Amino acid sequence: MADSSFDVVSKIDAMEVENAVNQARKEVEQRYDFKGVGADVSLSGEKIQIKANTEERANAVLDVLHSKFIKRGLSLKALDTGEPYASGKEYRIDAQLKEGIDQATAKKLNKLIRDEGPKGVKSQIQGDELRVSSKSRDDLQATMALLKGADIEVALQFVNYR
Repeated sequence: MADSSFDVVSKIDAMEVENAVNQARKEVEQRYDFKGVGADVSLSGEKIQIKANTEERANAVLDVLHSKFIKRGLSLKALDTGEPYASGKEYRIDAQLKEGIDQATAKKLNKLIRDEGPKGVKSQIQGDELRVSSKSRDDLQATMALLKGADIEVALQFVNYR
């Protein structure tokens, strides 16, 4: 019998991100506590920028964005948020979208699978993803559960399960 395998990737759906940002923008425009404070959320490429007239308002807009991300099924680990900083008369927060598994994280996952995973499971790094294979599908399921429970700073998805 051939080996079964799956790929561990970190991807985000650009359309869902755009929808979450648009929903957050609409809520900020309509909420009474954000009237007249210059609060705004904008998306350009891989960057999300939040603007408001005070640091507290900027953080409140960020909370609205986080709630929209969660409602749309997006992981907050895919959002790398900076600290609020003053820019003229307003405060801004820059957030960067993170995609792909970097080499250090891939090595960490590889080591985790080797040390704590089932015995017959093999894993190898392929660019910005990790291929996990085994003869037993049950071992692959156990490995998925192990990776879901691990404290990793990137959002993980499992694709190409065969």
